[in-house]
Amino acid sequence: MEVGIALVGSGSATPSQRITNDQLGLRVETNDSWIRSRTGIFERRVCGSEETLALLSQRAASAALEMAGWEPSSIDLVLLATSTPDDLFGTAPKVQAKLGASKAVAFDLTAACSGFLFSFITAAQYLRSGAMRRVLVIGADQLSRWVDWDDRRSCVLFGDGAGAVALEATSLENDGLIGFKLKSDGSRGDCLNLNQVDESLLLVDGVTHQKGGFSPIQMNGQEVYKFAVREVPLILNEVLTANEISPTSLDWLLLHQANQRILDSVADRFSIPQEKVLSNLSKYGNTSAATIPLMLDEAVRDGRVKPGNLIASSGFGAGLSWGAALFRWQGPS
Repeated sequence: MEVGIALVGSGSATPSQRITNDQLGLRVETNDSWIRSRTGIFERRVCGSEETLALLSQRAASAALEMAGWEPSSIDLVLLATSTPDDLFGTAPKVQAKLGASKAVAFDLTAACSGFLFSFITAAQYLRSGAMRRVLVIGADQLSRWVDWDDRRSCVLFGDGAGAVALEATSLENDGLIGFKLKSDGSRGDCLNLNQVDESLLLVDGVTHQKGGFSPIQMNGQEVYKFAVREVPLILNEVLTANEISPTSLDWLLLHQANQRILDSVADRFSIPQEKVLSNLSKYGNTSAATIPLMLDEAVRDGRVKPGNLIASSGFGAGLSWGAALFRWQGPS
């Protein structure tokens, strides 16, 4: 029998290093006014030599555990949404060990900037089926590893960070996940890539092998922008309509933090006032899978998001992939 989903804890973590727009202007031909007017970003966080994706993920997850009041041994699943793991074989098990969640299974899920939303929905299915009772979903990325810091078109956009939510099974009457929809379109995937380096080396006479490694992030900013402002309102409308919810009933709009102009465009489409649009990308830039849980945690901790609030969320990005979800924040019991 299906059960409900309760969002009972959140946490986040960001690197200590702040890189302002003016500092980037010392590296590439850009300036604060240009970056702010086109993106809404003022600064971003970048991991230093002692900071890793696993460390950020652990810090975010520990904060979510503390808010939820869970013991690590009570967790059934640690699901890490990331496209930039410390280990290509998976970083979630390392986070699981650091947390002391000895009874939990742990694995990574890769869906770029849609990763947290896809992982949130994936985790919900384990809970709905009754197979699991408590799940930690972490969204974390360290894009500074893969940015070309001499490409002024893309280096201004990205930052590092992590966010996490604690989900647990509850009664259907208290179900916090109201509806969702997920989509992918690989035919448009060349708009945003972090591709493997195309390099072959001689192995033995007459035989070559491909050398491992990846090129920096490649992005067609105009196409990604057009994709987001077209597809995000459509999928949000599908979910709202399917669940007979009016945009005026929403307490908050929580989108992937990619560009302030995208956030403004989607809000305008639904006549949602700016005071109901959650945005912190001015401080962090685009942290990929981390943006939604990072923003949610900030708004929970400063008191904007309260128990029972209805939130419409959408993640979108490379793949191309995108999705939307309607949920209520319950908070710790």
